[in-house]
Amino acid sequence: MGKAEKAYRELTALVRESGVLQSVAELLEWDQEVCMPPGGNAHRAEQMALLAGMVHEKITSPRIGELLAVCEQAEYRAGSAEAVNIREIGRRYRKKTCLPAKLVREIARVTANAHPVWVEAREKNDFALFRPHLERIVALRREQAEAVGYEHSPYDALLDDYEPGERTARLTGLFGALAPKLTDLLRRITDAPLRPDGSVVRRRFPAAAQRALGIEAARAIGFDFNSGRVDPVVHPFCLTVGPGDVRITTRYNENFFNEAFFGFMHETGHGLYEQGLPAADFGLPTGESVSLGIHESQSRMWENCVGRSRPFWEFFFPRLAETFPRATSGVSIEHWLRAINQVQPSFIRVEADEVTYNLHIILRFELERALIEGTLAVADLPAAWNEQFERMLGLAVPDDAQGVLQDVHWSAGLFGYFPTYCLGNLYAAQFFAAAQEQIPLLEHGFADGNFLPLLAWLREQIHRRAMSLPPRELVREVTGHELSPSYLLDYLESKFSTLYGV
Repeated sequence: MGKAEKAYRELTALVRESGVLQSVAELLEWDQEVCMPPGGNAHRAEQMALLAGMVHEKITSPRIGELLAVCEQAEYRAGSAEAVNIREIGRRYRKKTCLPAKLVREIARVTANAHPVWVEAREKNDFALFRPHLERIVALRREQAEAVGYEHSPYDALLDDYEPGERTARLTGLFGALAPKLTDLLRRITDAPLRPDGSVVRRRFPAAAQRALGIEAARAIGFDFNSGRVDPVVHPFCLTVGPGDVRITTRYNENFFNEAFFGFMHETGHGLYEQGLPAADFGLPTGESVSLGIHESQSRMWENCVGRSRPFWEFFFPRLAETFPRATSGVSIEHWLRAINQVQPSFIRVEADEVTYNLHIILRFELERALIEGTLAVADLPAAWNEQFERMLGLAVPDDAQGVLQDVHWSAGLFGYFPTYCLGNLYAAQFFAAAQEQIPLLEHGFADGNFLPLLAWLREQIHRRAMSLPPRELVREVTGHELSPSYLLDYLESKFSTLYGV
């Protein structure tokens, strides 16, 4: 065995160990969100801080650096598993070694303690409760950005953690081109004479039946419940503990169908990606998703391109009627399609329609970038939120709970995360257009309940590739084109011109 091969084996073994240790932290996070009693928060914060420090110490050990130095001198075939792992391990190592272990532990401790305060502040509609915690989190993330370094904006250093290679300036241009087209489409829809009856999705839908129908839909599109589970939670998410253990969550509103069902479809999309990654490479870049934006493309594709489409409901509407006979009494599939796709500006991001959703994200991107760049103080955040929200969506925000306190992300310190949602929609539309071109009669199959051709295509084109290519290169490889907002805009125009006659 050569020197480089021995170094590579030791390197990947050490990295896998850190992945297993991180999976323990993932399990603790799931437990905190799903079933831990409130009294355990303080101790859980100490557990999470300890684990974060241990993971950081493992992946930044001098030995990793020594092994990387040997491996990076070897000549591995471009695109091979060895080349991908060395490239990504090296990229992460250089970023992580810039961060003092003390800072890593402090971020973990502060965010763990901030979460229950955010929950309380949202319940009490009182931003002042959360403000000191958010101020501390922003300060720590700025400290992180300075430690890692950046060329133009400190926000770049945080964004790169979620969308490798992406930059603030490029997103500013991309979102700047997208937003006015969305507001124009929104205006035309708002002025359209055809108005859907949104009340049909706001009848009574018992939670137990919603759960059963959601599980049925998740199974139909390919989620393996032998290797996954679903639980109720305040803020839905998908989390992977390890191979064979993918956990999705949702929340039930018995007076609003969309919240749980499309939450199921969304989180199942994430879960399908996780279940499609190479299990044998768990803990290594060749066993991980390429980015959060690509991950979000999977959830939004299954939620919207599939789950809100006519072919999907041509198959699933009879099951809906059987499950909720009273709620669907007198409702045709036409009524249903217009109701689940109703476009109407609203306050809550996770309940936003496909046209306005990205405006919610662009708002958050602009605000959190300003917080990190230091042009906006945390104390001024609610006022800035309310002003920009009214400008972009035409609604006056009534309170903090429906405004600046609605998302869990900032309490977790996830600055740089929000833009990946908008990127996910852009990626999803471009991927789905490619799938339609490459899979004969794709949507005809949906109407017959056959979703496996799409899942198989995604497995081959995206899931099994793991981190072999950076996000934008993956888009170019799969679709043959650079990332462009035109695919999303064409998809929205086609769909809503039909539904609204615009």
